[in-house]
Amino acid sequence: MGFFPLHSAEDKNAADRYSDDEKALLDKLAKKVVHWKMTAPAIMALESVKPLNYIGSQTMVFFEPIIQTIFNLKDYDSVRLMLERRETIEMLLLRIEFFDAIAMRKEKLFNKLKKEYLRTQTTGFRFKSALIGFRVPKHLEADWKAKVDAIDAEMAEPQQTDGTQKSDTGTGTSS
Repeated sequence: MGFFPLHSAEDKNAADRYSDDEKALLDKLAKKVVHWKMTAPAIMALESVKPLNYIGSQTMVFFEPIIQTIFNLKDYDSVRLMLERRETIEMLLLRIEFFDAIAMRKEKLFNKLKKEYLRTQTTGFRFKSALIGFRVPKHLEADWKAKVDAIDAEMAEPQQTDGTQKSDTGTGTSS
């Protein structure tokens, strides 16, 4: 055992100590980061300042005008109070990675559907799509939207409190 224990029994139940409002707030922040496509910089920044989260919570007064563009005052105070807890940064990182995985799956599916569709089109249409951008054809919008929404439904299955999915692997018997 080291001088500073990294994972105490208290940290293992950390996600259970968040209220539903706090979890929703972490999800909102994580979704904003993924929407802005800032996943990698956010993860790097959060990992590098993880040991300083308490000091960061105390300096949030300085950043209040910037933070309030994302959150209202109630949410701002909630974030400040959550940052005083050691496990908040890790919980936020897990939520960012979770929502980034969903976004990546959606993007891969869209690119696959786009590629399949463009294969059936003329060279001139493909060239035009490359120049001015691709737009989902009206007759395929509903089908593509249903496929992308299926990813959301699949990922919305029950999750563990740390932001990862529960898996059913290992429950079967082997012969």
